[in-house]
Amino acid sequence: MSQHVGGAPAPLLDVDHVDQIPDALRAAGLDAGRAVVVIVGGAKGMSDDDLRAVGAVMRSGLVPAIARHGAVVVDGGTDSGVMRLIGQARSATGAEFPLVGVAATGTVEIPGRETVSSDAAPLEPHHTLFVLVPGDEWGDEAPWIGHVAAALAGGQPSVTVLINGGQIAYSDAEHSIEQGRPLVILGGTGRTADAIAAAADPRAAEIAASELTTVVPVAEPGEMDKAVDAVLGGAVHREVNHR
Repeated sequence: MSQHVGGAPAPLLDVDHVDQIPDALRAAGLDAGRAVVVIVGGAKGMSDDDLRAVGAVMRSGLVPAIARHGAVVVDGGTDSGVMRLIGQARSATGAEFPLVGVAATGTVEIPGRETVSSDAAPLEPHHTLFVLVPGDEWGDEAPWIGHVAAALAGGQPSVTVLINGGQIAYSDAEHSIEQGRPLVILGGTGRTADAIAAAADPRAAEIAASELTTVVPVAEPGEMDKAVDAVLGGAVHREVNHR
């Protein structure tokens, strides 16, 4: 079901089953066959310095690559951390790519609906569409982000960009690799991103060792542009395995 809710910044799609995703997206004006960039990572817990550095990479490194390939961006949709930064970067640069937030219903504040969680987050106001999926816990949205990305890509190249992040970011990275989606880690942004970049523990080391994983430094925005461009241009695309 698609609806506008008073005060909401963008249309809301309620999806209860994976099979509903393609038709719901199509009804919202997003057909399959678009390059896709998935952005995952830090919501809370990013320092002011990290936020400034990541914002610069998004504006001068990530957004140009997204725009060049006419890609759709998929993330967690809340008004915090990397999701707020990509919304702000899209607005600041005048970019027009679709920005789709995928959120578990019980973890976000939805105007006109009862808030389930005491730590529910508001929706980021620069997103163009929200897909609301079942769940009351942070992380419940993680597999759904991958499903939405796969439905939008429809066989076209897609890439996951991981920035900062907590424990859920490990799962996001593993989902990306399991689905055959290349993973770009923005090193120097703290926490999970830096743990993977340094292969700091067995779980991080396994992610880092994947042929699908690339690490780029936050201090060099052009490297993010190159890494994303290489995937969306088809140079390192892998067929997605829907396991």
